[in-house]
Amino acid sequence: MKFSCEKLLLQNAASTASRATAAKSTIPALEGILLQAGTQLTISGYNMQTGIRTHLEADVTEEGALVLPSRLFNEILRRLPDDVVTFASDGNMNVRLTCGDASYNITALSANDYPELPEVEDQYAIRIQQNILRSMISETSFAISTDEARPIHTGSLFEIEEGSLTVVSVDGFRLALRQEPLDGAKGGSFRFVAPGTALNEVEKICTDTEEEISITLGSRHLLFECGETQLICRRLEGEFLDYRTAIPRSNPISVTANTKSLINTIDRVSVVISEKQKSPVQCVFDAGKVTMSARTTSGEARDVCAVDGDGGGLTIGFNNRYLMDALKNAPADEVRLELNTNISPCVILPTEGEERFLYMVLPVRLKNN
Repeated sequence: MKFSCEKLLLQNAASTASRATAAKSTIPALEGILLQAGTQLTISGYNMQTGIRTHLEADVTEEGALVLPSRLFNEILRRLPDDVVTFASDGNMNVRLTCGDASYNITALSANDYPELPEVEDQYAIRIQQNILRSMISETSFAISTDEARPIHTGSLFEIEEGSLTVVSVDGFRLALRQEPLDGAKGGSFRFVAPGTALNEVEKICTDTEEEISITLGSRHLLFECGETQLICRRLEGEFLDYRTAIPRSNPISVTANTKSLINTIDRVSVVISEKQKSPVQCVFDAGKVTMSARTTSGEARDVCAVDGDGGGLTIGFNNRYLMDALKNAPADEVRLELNTNISPCVILPTEGEERFLYMVLPVRLKNN
């Protein structure tokens, strides 16, 4: 196997594929990346749950395939000068890398020991701008559950209906929803749950451009195809929360506020809260203001944030981090908070335009309540 290509192209491709390699595996080849040289160079990483495969242009003079140790290969590429890398292997799986005056000799594994990435049947598919999908994942992934007791909630629900894509994440304490218009979907309406770990990688693969990424739904797997890079992952199976009935919308209290001002107020009163000294943030919604406070053995903090509307003196407690996460990820300068009672969820929405996002945070019972 022999080829040469630009060092930066090879480094970026190897780094991308390596994000799907297994940290430890009973199959040693899965701890490495697969290089396949044909009409072009293909580099793959796979951990039996998620696979990343990327293609790049290379001058291939001898076709072949082998597996290289992921960490070592990436460390070598990172240290090479910015020049053309020449790659050559012999029949004994010895590999020689040269770039400028630098050269390395490393040992490869046989490609025969590397499992094939799953093929994804083209049942249903959509195309969406990379920057839009990237923001939808970023603004909902914080609410993905880490509780393996409910595996279905360790991913995000993608719901494709006529003219729209909705992404929903939930962890039992909060809910995050983002919706965007969608031009046509192959196969009509469909839904699936994508693992959170895979979506983190999809977010990294997407660039901040209007170029499109395609999402293909198979019987057991999903394929995200972005330029020359493909990510394949297993679908999560199970019954996802019926989010439509879980979100209360007939709330008698509605106040609007500047998002940044709310974040700053929560941040100030959270100073006395820590992992060891936990406490809810108490919020008192009055006419034109919300007073927030927190008290631990470390001290007591209090601050006021201006709002438009009257909360009627409603006193309610929240986990400071959960409320902060929702506000930090809200893509709007101003938000509307819908409330009911001190044991009812707080619903956070945009103040103007279509409801492109919705966050729901469950309250924490205060001792005096």
